[in-house]
Amino acid sequence: MVRIIITGACGKMGRAIMGLALQDGDIEITGLVEAPGHPMTGKTHDLMTGSTHKGDPLIVDDISQVINGADVVVDFTQAGACINHFRVAAAAGAAHVIGTTGFREDQLREIGEAKGARVVISPNMSVGMNILFDLAQKASAALKDGYDVEIVEMHHRWKKDAPSGSALRIKDAAEAGQAGRTWVEVFGRQGITGERKADEIGVMSIRGGDIVGEHTIFFAGIGERLELTHRAYSRDNFARGALLAAKWLVDQPAGVYSMKDVLGL
Repeated sequence: MVRIIITGACGKMGRAIMGLALQDGDIEITGLVEAPGHPMTGKTHDLMTGSTHKGDPLIVDDISQVINGADVVVDFTQAGACINHFRVAAAAGAAHVIGTTGFREDQLREIGEAKGARVVISPNMSVGMNILFDLAQKASAALKDGYDVEIVEMHHRWKKDAPSGSALRIKDAAEAGQAGRTWVEVFGRQGITGERKADEIGVMSIRGGDIVGEHTIFFAGIGERLELTHRAYSRDNFARGALLAAKWLVDQPAGVYSMKDVLGL
């Protein structure tokens, strides 16, 4: 039995994770965390999910209140809150699955350099999306510099960061496929004049409606175009991947891992 804490429990991802965790016989929810001042603080999650499990945990606003006894923290909050959760979890010896995006470089460095911490961090926990990361690198390596690389991502109107962390990961994968090439990274093209540079890699963001998430990488050649696309229709696929990561991570030694490690890619 893997004992998990869900942070951001009342958010869209928190609810999705909770719903799947309640159906998983190998997982026990031992803590639910929300931001200070949240109206659900001090209440049980059955008010959100319809669960009537005896002993449902109260939603708290401080992860240190529930960290003892937890195996893994599953976290899809904002970067500042996530870093605080990470520090508490690492100090308590709990593992941490991080789906949060929008970290600063110093925050990522803190996670990467923490001694003894066990972390899976990925901008996208979807199994299909992580296959796309792998395919993007392989396609880039095979096609080399004869194809222009462009990435387009679409998300709902409420998403706070742009470009998405997943789009940046796709970009990194494409660049890794051609190690040694000097890339010119372009984020949007407003104000740019002249022809596209041969070594450009473009990343474009679209925001609107309730789009869960869509990412496409284009390899545009002369006379043909290869497109690799992932479309998310439900947050359940992210939640399912996060719980898979939690169950995998609990048995791993200290280290910082990605979903590529979880999936054995």
